[in-house]
Amino acid sequence: MPEEFNIEELRSRLLGEVVRDITITPEITICELVEKLGDAHGFMAGHVYRASQILNEMTRDSEVTRFLAFTGNIVSTGLRGLLAQLIRDGFFHAVVTTCGTIDHDIARGTGHAYYKGDWMYDDALLRSVEIHRLGNILIPLENYGLAVEKFTRKLLEEIGAIKKKWSVSELLYEAGKRISDKNSILRAAYEKNIPVFVPGIFDGSFGSQIVFNHASTGVEVDLISDEKKIIDMVFAAKRLGALIIGGGISKHHTIWWAQMKDGLDYAVYITTAVEYDGSLSGAQPREAISWGKLKPTGKHIVVYADATITLPLIVGGMLCLARKGG
Repeated sequence: MPEEFNIEELRSRLLGEVVRDITITPEITICELVEKLGDAHGFMAGHVYRASQILNEMTRDSEVTRFLAFTGNIVSTGLRGLLAQLIRDGFFHAVVTTCGTIDHDIARGTGHAYYKGDWMYDDALLRSVEIHRLGNILIPLENYGLAVEKFTRKLLEEIGAIKKKWSVSELLYEAGKRISDKNSILRAAYEKNIPVFVPGIFDGSFGSQIVFNHASTGVEVDLISDEKKIIDMVFAAKRLGALIIGGGISKHHTIWWAQMKDGLDYAVYITTAVEYDGSLSGAQPREAISWGKLKPTGKHIVVYADATITLPLIVGGMLCLARKGG
């Protein structure tokens, strides 16, 4: 044991904050609730509070270029409106997501409703009555694929008359222009002129329609152009931050390009994926440090929980801290 090691000093430092018992009343505000989660601390409660703190600091720093990355599944839920709010309120400078996001946002943004269901419904029965099930969300067949296809064909016909080669973010800007729903992610990004990057654009209905209608419209996708846009954003940034919800390509594409700037300075992960299988989706920020995707000095936290529960709490906590100036 090194001579300079002082066990009492270490104990004092480790035992710096006491866990506090909490009670809940019907009158409690979201600000008070998130504060109480910080007091309760164990087990993910403290992570929710810390995530709010990091996001507040990240969004208040005018020198941070901020990325919002998420998977498409949550866009089938009511979180779609919250994601659109985060974009419209100017908290992020770019979105990185999947084609599933585009499909769900177009379908719902053009007036096609999704419905509350149950995990235990008979899927063979649902198929026989032409209803898709996404977890406990029900989607009538005509409200998804057919709705997205109709919208996309019209979009491609219109923009094909302007020019033939488009980056994905340009296509999605044009899509957002044609959606009037205030809860639409694409509409919010269009209004704020924020790029939406979808590296896996062909993995869904929207991308498939680009392929199917290529012969008639001549519209082609320029994938390299968007990668250059991301690189330019990263190199121009003084600091980088990201809120990353879920895993897969949207998570990796965000942290991959952050390597070009020696990694993120801020990172909040919300995930249910585990790390023991070595997957990128489950990899923690500490692993990202080894790859140069997160700075060793970067502020980070992982919240292991369902984003449909925790994201509203985290955002609420962030807004409360911002209002207090803390």
